[in-house]
Amino acid sequence: MRKSLAALAVTLGACFGAFAAYPTKTVTVVVPFPPGGSTDMVGRVLAQKMGEKLGGTFIVENKAGATGAIGAAAVKNAPADGYTLLVSSLAVFVVNPHLQKSLAYDPSRDFDLLSVAVQAPNVLVVNPALPVNNMADVIAYLKKNPGKSTFASSGAGSSDHLTAELFWQETGTSAIHVPYKGGAPAIQDVIAGHADFSFQNINAVLPQIQGGKLKALGITSAKRSPLLPNVPTLSESGIKNAEIYSWQAVAAPKGLPADVKARLHGAIVESLKDPAVAKKMTDLGFEIVANTPEQFSRFQAQELARWKKVIETGKITAD
Repeated sequence: MRKSLAALAVTLGACFGAFAAYPTKTVTVVVPFPPGGSTDMVGRVLAQKMGEKLGGTFIVENKAGATGAIGAAAVKNAPADGYTLLVSSLAVFVVNPHLQKSLAYDPSRDFDLLSVAVQAPNVLVVNPALPVNNMADVIAYLKKNPGKSTFASSGAGSSDHLTAELFWQETGTSAIHVPYKGGAPAIQDVIAGHADFSFQNINAVLPQIQGGKLKALGITSAKRSPLLPNVPTLSESGIKNAEIYSWQAVAAPKGLPADVKARLHGAIVESLKDPAVAKKMTDLGFEIVANTPEQFSRFQAQELARWKKVIETGKITAD
């Protein structure tokens, strides 16, 4: 009996020691997009705060290309030990499988999903000189000029592109999609009058809206944003199925040890609920989600089905 108890004590001690020791080396947080965007910002905020919570060093590595697919594949192929994480937007988790024929990863099978960190609605913005002042005006304008108006986006298959496609499908309108290499040049061309419309993440266009450089006509959230209280939701304007959020989430290579997975998830939630982090995120227009791995998995399945339908109906390609 004494020998058995002693052996059990050693085993429990070893397990606790392994749990308590993580992380013992630098953790790499892969952001599969260039520096400076929304996903990069979320990744850097999380890396810093998670390092503080776990007593380790977390660094961000930008591994951009193929709408996030290159970075995601690199994370898939990394050891499942908790020292490589992925912070990405919805493109990697629910859009790429429907657009890229030879995708080097399966988002439903190759990752341990940890948490959807934040979400943010998209805002329909126009150049202030365009003669439209509400969503009814926009729909009438597009129907009067079918296939002539331009919608700028941050790239084919991006959240802003898919939001525009869904908007056209629900309103029976059409326009020309103009993809850019990122949100910043798309926004600048709307400001300059080279493009007519754009659905952009609220955090990406809030300063330009507040400064009068862009006119905001509708928002894709379930209710009005406190940051733009005078901008109606698309649902308020009579547009169905229009609750759309861009979101950023955290995942790891499939097969994480259970204790490491639990510790990482706990650190993500604690970091996002830290008062300073929560204020920074909400001030920028993000909503804290911080859900469980199980909730993330169910949400991913719903989003995969939703965007599959939009992409197939719109005959969207990655070109």
